[in-house]
Amino acid sequence: MNETLTRLHRRKSVRVFTDAPVDGALKTQILEAAVQAPTAGNQQLYTILDITDQRLKDALAESCDHQPFIAKAPVVLIFCADCRKWYDAYVEAGCTPRAPGPGDLLLAVDDALIAAQNAVVAADSLGLGSCYIGDIMERCAFHRQLLGLPRWVFPAAMLVLGWPTDQQRERPKPERVDLDYVVHENGYRPLDGPALRAMLNGRTGGQDWDGWVKAFHARKYDSDFSREMSRSAAAYLADFVTPEEPS
Repeated sequence: MNETLTRLHRRKSVRVFTDAPVDGALKTQILEAAVQAPTAGNQQLYTILDITDQRLKDALAESCDHQPFIAKAPVVLIFCADCRKWYDAYVEAGCTPRAPGPGDLLLAVDDALIAAQNAVVAADSLGLGSCYIGDIMERCAFHRQLLGLPRWVFPAAMLVLGWPTDQQRERPKPERVDLDYVVHENGYRPLDGPALRAMLNGRTGGQDWDGWVKAFHARKYDSDFSREMSRSAAAYLADFVTPEEPS
């Protein structure tokens, strides 16, 4: 494998950072790489919030599932799906634009996440560790107020960056499932029971398969935070499509 492929295979989430700061020039390189990402119609339907206020970091660490390492991260970036900027540009040009709809939001989320992944790859190339924080969506209404997000701007992902500790650098990366279970040729192929068992068998650490899956279901899919994320996202989408002027 070439260097890029090797890094992509090796990269893992880092949740413990050293106290060393990240130089501003390095952060600028990461942000410049992020905005070079593929984007629908070259619209760059996102806004990146660079969180430098420690009080905001502390609030985000608490609101995002009580994760103290967020507050300690030297770099905290929030990638917002932004349907507002282009709407305002159309109004500025004298257009009478329709209100953004669900398709516009999903396209903007795509743009934001692609930019975030560019930032992850750039950070890794510089020796920095990173971790995605999906909990930024969980308390969407709170985070919109905390960050001053106007209507039609959605916090799609948060990314924390820093220098990984030796333990984080050396710990093994969790294995991914085989390609056969992820790549379907020409159309979707539902997986039957035996295939699902084979797919996840390497994840159980020797535990009983049914018991492991039930415990994972309770801890992740049926958890309070997962239900709240769905509720919060549904409430945001309902507000997003309400036919009113932006505020």
